[in-house]
Amino acid sequence: MGLMDVVDSRTVGDMQRCPVSHHDGTWTIWGNAEARKAAEDSQTFSSRVSRHLSIPNALDGEEHQRFRRLIDRYLSDAAVNPLFPDFLDIARTVVDNLPRGEIVDAVTDVGSIVAVRCQSHWLGWSRAHEETLLTWMDENRAAARSGARSSLAAVARRFDAIIRQILDEHRALPADSSPTAALIQERIDQRSLRTSEIVAILRNWTSGDLGSIAASIGVVAYSTATRNLADNLYQADDETLDAAIDELLRIDDPFVSNRRVTTREVELGGVHIPAHERVIINWTAANRDRRAFDDPDAFAPQANREKNLVYGAGPHACPGRRISTLEIRAGLIALLEAGFRVAGEPQREAVPGGGFSYIPIVLGT
Repeated sequence: MGLMDVVDSRTVGDMQRCPVSHHDGTWTIWGNAEARKAAEDSQTFSSRVSRHLSIPNALDGEEHQRFRRLIDRYLSDAAVNPLFPDFLDIARTVVDNLPRGEIVDAVTDVGSIVAVRCQSHWLGWSRAHEETLLTWMDENRAAARSGARSSLAAVARRFDAIIRQILDEHRALPADSSPTAALIQERIDQRSLRTSEIVAILRNWTSGDLGSIAASIGVVAYSTATRNLADNLYQADDETLDAAIDELLRIDDPFVSNRRVTTREVELGGVHIPAHERVIINWTAANRDRRAFDDPDAFAPQANREKNLVYGAGPHACPGRRISTLEIRAGLIALLEAGFRVAGEPQREAVPGGGFSYIPIVLGT
């Protein structure tokens, strides 16, 4: 069983048969318990897998902890919860500006624009960069679908150039004017952050999250409509909405996988993995493991909460979980308020992506 067989949550089979497998030189973790165990054991399953500077994703140990402490201050509940009213206004404006009674795309016409505008608002970025970022998202999706290293490298360089231009616009601003300006003036290990480190942090905050948030809004909207949850969620409080969002993303997880490398020999899921081996933790599969979830398709937010791995686990669990949830919640509320229905067959995102590339919806008149 290879990665291509189960990366799409619709085709994830019974993980009891192969919670860990080996294929084409890579070990893949499919099982829920095994995924959690690997994610929590960063000493054995190292995140130092990238040739490029990636903060904090590709760091381990004390170095990871130092950067994570810095980053977590920007993404704490106290820091991001006050942003929600603005996020909701942004999402409502996006939806209000769409035509009624005509087919629009929940992913690109809603999700992508909400993601870019919310992230830009949070980071203090000018709206002048919006079209550039939306174009980059399209280019990044195309590069990911192609799998061509040259294309992936080109879009990565393009994004770094965008970030460096934005940094130049914020260098003379006071630290309290935006998180971007504040980050420029941060210190770590009694020294100023290097520009390459600031770029790496902002890349982590935005380049992956833009596409992931767009995909997540699409998944949540589609599932809400097709599972007839709209009426209940429209009346739900924030806590209930957030639990529903987490569960819908578990059922159809667009955060597909993360890479690791083993630092020593280890046994996992009944198999022996040598040292210095490439490992993929497949979150989509782990979130549909029948050993953890009796019925992976059942919508059961409270029952499945403890085993939900949408945002990972362990020291590398996603630091942006809260702000991501707020953005997705804002997008969902705006769509619920407008009234929407799925108006045709959606298109799945190609491997290695998750979720949908296109979801036709019609907003209420």
